[in-house]
Amino acid sequence: MRVGTAVAVSAAEAADPVRLRIPAIKLSTRVGPLRLDASGRLVAPERFDQVGWNKAGPEPGERGVAVIAGHVDSTTGPAVFYRLRRLGDGDRVHVDRADGSTVTFVVGRVTRYPKSRVPDKEVYHGGRGAELRLITCGGTFDRARRSYRDNVVVFARRSA
Repeated sequence: MRVGTAVAVSAAEAADPVRLRIPAIKLSTRVGPLRLDASGRLVAPERFDQVGWNKAGPEPGERGVAVIAGHVDSTTGPAVFYRLRRLGDGDRVHVDRADGSTVTFVVGRVTRYPKSRVPDKEVYHGGRGAELRLITCGGTFDRARRSYRDNVVVFARRSA
């Protein structure tokens, strides 16, 4: 999974995400921390049944773009974000946090980008408020590279 350049931000008073719930696609899964590699790219989650949050960025619900990534499938079948591409405008995404609070986001759009041309500024540095990006692989599978050619990105804003 190519997940783009993530930006480190100063820590804010918030709690780490622990669970992601998306009723429209019947998803409820644990959230774990993700790290950046030496080149500043987000490392994909190790598990196929859980998602990961970019710990170098803001917590979901805080000002800035929080990023949660997950796999679309594995060699054994569908993975946690298999149905992500089915989300549409107005669908709700709930992030439960370690302090017991829940932050709700509303999907604005779902877009697919070739991995070589993901607009990092738009995906990772958007808006003035609290935003969320959900990222997984998509498009056709390149057997030689053992990777999908595209990334599916869900753009969501914190619900009022």
